[in-house]
Amino acid sequence: MLTDKTTAERLVDQTLKQVVTDLSAWRQAYPNQPILLGHGGGSFGHYWAERYQTAQGIINEQSWWGVARVADAMARLNRAVVGACLDADLPAIGIQPMASSLAHAGEIQQIGSQTLATLLAAGTIPVIYGDVLLDAAQGCTIASTERIFSALVGPLQPTQIILLGEQAVYDADPRQHADAHPIPLINRTNYATIIARLGGSHGVDVTGGMRNKVEAMWQLVQQAPQLEIWICGPQQLQSALSGQLNGPGTIIKLD
Repeated sequence: MLTDKTTAERLVDQTLKQVVTDLSAWRQAYPNQPILLGHGGGSFGHYWAERYQTAQGIINEQSWWGVARVADAMARLNRAVVGACLDADLPAIGIQPMASSLAHAGEIQQIGSQTLATLLAAGTIPVIYGDVLLDAAQGCTIASTERIFSALVGPLQPTQIILLGEQAVYDADPRQHADAHPIPLINRTNYATIIARLGGSHGVDVTGGMRNKVEAMWQLVQQAPQLEIWICGPQQLQSALSGQLNGPGTIIKLD
């Protein structure tokens, strides 16, 4: 959403500006509501992670160059997001996952949730992101934003996660099928049918695309029954924050 995944390190400035402008307007209306922002690697981190096969760990003499390149690219993208937030009068603070998180065999074992809780209680807006992490079993791994959120749901106990990017989860690929329809709700009654039909990602994405995203979010709502996860496009951000969708979008919840 924030980047063009078909081109290395291309930021979509107009989308970023729209998102932070809408978020700023909502924050002014609800100044006491805590907000944690997260963003993925887009064409920044994913480009380098694919080039060096970083998700597989330290596999050859070039692997640590991959760690360095992914970390650098993600930090630069994070600075762009934080800068846009500050320009929109949002008190954003960039948080580097690699500095406070550890993984083992690709699974996050430690994450700095207390730091985030303190910043949220102070009224600031932490901005975390998918990142390369050190891994005790394989040297390094890639942790998507969804996996970062998964590790944070337990300690932070959110009631809503809004995933901006795709307009919705569709019953077919809308890029290939003009008659594809958005799926408004995914819950225990239709999850198995829907997940069997989902595909991967368009452009470079080393973390799995839409199918992995929905699978990860379904695991989250099973762990936290109070949680609702909304998937929608940037133009739906204001309405999603207000608890309603005025256009395409998908809500994932247990019941």
